[in-house]
Amino acid sequence: MPVMPGAEQFSTPGGPHGALVLHGFTGCPQSMRGLADAFGAAGFAVELPLLPGHGTSVDDMVETDWSDWSTAADAAYTELAARCERVVVAGLSMGGTLALWLATRHPEIAGLVLVNPAVGTPGDGAVMRAPLVELLNSGERLMAGLSNDVADPDATELAYDQTPVAGLVSLLDAIEELYPRLSDIACPLLLMVAPEDHVVPPGAREALAATVSGPIEEVTLERSYHVATIDYDRELIEQRAVEFAARVTI
Repeated sequence: MPVMPGAEQFSTPGGPHGALVLHGFTGCPQSMRGLADAFGAAGFAVELPLLPGHGTSVDDMVETDWSDWSTAADAAYTELAARCERVVVAGLSMGGTLALWLATRHPEIAGLVLVNPAVGTPGDGAVMRAPLVELLNSGERLMAGLSNDVADPDATELAYDQTPVAGLVSLLDAIEELYPRLSDIACPLLLMVAPEDHVVPPGAREALAATVSGPIEEVTLERSYHVATIDYDRELIEQRAVEFAARVTI
């Protein structure tokens, strides 16, 4: 099925350092294009992949799960790292979860830029999982969408208006499996969180501060909701992300 206009993946050759940029659950590269452009303008080689099942039809996403998205993210990182001296990984929402997962597998990652990552208080996933499993057992494959949580009325996220239930369950399971491994992460983190987020439960700051081994730099996104990369704080995100990446790749 053809990719929706605006949902295409993005790549630049860039210089000796790279930035892997990862979009969120049911979204597409459109939500991260501004950040990818900012990295590219700063001289980074950039890869912004379109994750499997995204950017076409929600029916395609029904056939995918965490194993597909994490495999694609790992392949994109491996390709980028093969041609760059140092690589930072940036992610929004599930893209942030994927960035953390990659850092547990690739300790050589120079730093992580996390925007409203889908990581909260351990145990949250189990609470959310039970009603979703009931939906699956009743034969429901799709539920209401989780997209377009944006404060700016002039900004719109290009994302599905429905959510694949099985895919969300697989994401919740992956998050729970990730918690015990967060202590393996020693690279610097730039954590940018919106206090008013209607998609991801609060708790990322506390969960990461209590587990990761590396230093955490925090930015509060006061004017934005969940999809902050296209919201009122997008320029702040781009500026701080590029400054951070420049420091950790020296």
